[in-house]
Amino acid sequence: MTTFTYDPANPADEFPTYPFRLAPDGLATRRQLRAAGLRPGGHHAVAQILWRRGKRVAYLYRLDWAKPKRVATPAQREAIAKALLARRTCRDCGQVKPYYIPRRYGCCLDCHGGH
Repeated sequence: MTTFTYDPANPADEFPTYPFRLAPDGLATRRQLRAAGLRPGGHHAVAQILWRRGKRVAYLYRLDWAKPKRVATPAQREAIAKALLARRTCRDCGQVKPYYIPRRYGCCLDCHGGH
């Protein structure tokens, strides 16, 4: 069985490791960066948080290296809207459904008919 230590200075660990909610200031997870309007900016994680007996991990990034999130251009937003509409349009009947068409069927649930 693998044992996990919470010693940030342990050279045997790939990253400095902290217990849940005990990471030092200046480090943030991707979700925390996103909530602050930031992104890692191409930098790799510098530490990690382990919880649930080492079964869950969250990587930590330095806040001082983070960059602002990029904003999609109007053309990119239009392309995304078209792609999402295509995922809701049935190939067989051509109707736009209020759900995404299952890829395993390739058609809407009405056209598939439960075969």
